Amino acid sequence: MRPAEIVVLSGGIGGVKLVQGFAETVDPGTLWVFVNTGDDFDHLGLRVCPDLDTTLYTLSGLADPERGWGRRDETWQFIEAVKGLGGPDWFRLGDRDLALNVLRSDALRSGRSLSEFIDAIRRRLAIDARVLPMSDDDVRTRVDTQEGRLSFQEYFVGRQCRPVVERIVFAGAASARPQPELLEKLASPQTRAVIIAPSNPYLSIDPILALPGVPAALRGCPAPVLAVSPIVGGDSVKGPTAKIMRELSIPVSAAAVAAHYGDWLDGFVLDRRDADRSEGIDVPVRVCDTLMHTLDVKRQLARELLAFADELGRP
Repeated sequence: MRPAEIVVLSGGIGGVKLVQGFAETVDPGTLWVFVNTGDDFDHLGLRVCPDLDTTLYTLSGLADPERGWGRRDETWQFIEAVKGLGGPDWFRLGDRDLALNVLRSDALRSGRSLSEFIDAIRRRLAIDARVLPMSDDDVRTRVDTQEGRLSFQEYFVGRQCRPVVERIVFAGAASARPQPELLEKLASPQTRAVIIAPSNPYLSIDPILALPGVPAALRGCPAPVLAVSPIVGGDSVKGPTAKIMRELSIPVSAAAVAAHYGDWLDGFVLDRRDADRSEGIDVPVRVCDTLMHTLDVKRQLARELLAFADELGRP
C-alpha cells in the first residue's frame, strides 16, 4: 500500500516555515507542496519566482536564515552594477540567486514548462518533497490601490505595501490550468490531509483558489482540509495581511480568515494566544503554538496538524 500523502498550499515566508516543519516530521517523499505563482514577474529580462525559490532554498538548506528569503552568504555586485549603469535596483537580485533566475528564464524560452524546470532543480538540490507551481500558465496578482493598479512586486517591494488597497485581481486565473497533480492529490484517497499554510490569504492563497476547479476539488476532497490562521493577537504575524484586511473593511480576526476560506474548510488552527477568540469560527478548532521562530516549533505544529486531521477523519 502506498503511504499516505500530505498536501500543502503555500506562499510566502509563513508558508515555507510550515512546509519545512512537515519536511522535518514526515517522510518528505509523501509531502506535496503547491506554491503560489501570482507573485512571479519578469525583471531585467529574467523570470523571477519568489515563492517557489524561497521554498527550494529553504528545503535545501540554502536559504538566508536572517532575511527568510534569498540565499545565505549572498553578495550584491550584479545589482550594484545595474544601479551604476542607471538601471532599476528596487528589486534586489543577489549574485547567487541570479543563477537560478537565469537558468529558469533560459529553460522557459527553450519551451520547458515551469513545472519541469522546478522539478529538475528540486532533484538537483536533493529535495525529496515534491514542490510544484500552482499552474504552468501565467497568473499575475494585481493590486488596485488609491494610487492606481500596481503589479504585486511594485506594491509589495517597490512601494513597501504603503498604498491603500481597494481590490486584488488575479490576471489570467480564469483561463489558467491548475497544476494537474494538485487536482489529482485533492481527489486521491491516499491523501491524509490538505493544509492551507499561514500565508497571506488574499495575496498568497487566493491566487491558488482562483484557479478553475480548485475550490470544487477542495470541497469534494476525501481528506480533511485544515487552515492555519495568519492572524495572531489581532495582527499579522508578518507582512501586510492585517493592513489589507482593514483597507478592505474585513475584521482583522482569525474568524474572518476562516469565513473567507468558506465551506470547504474542515478545521482551523488558532495560535495559543488566541485561545479565547474562536467565536464565529464554524468548524472545529485546534489551539497550537503557530509562531514558528524555531525548527522545534515548526515540527511540533506539523505534528499537531496531522493529529488534528486524523481526529477529524474523512469529511
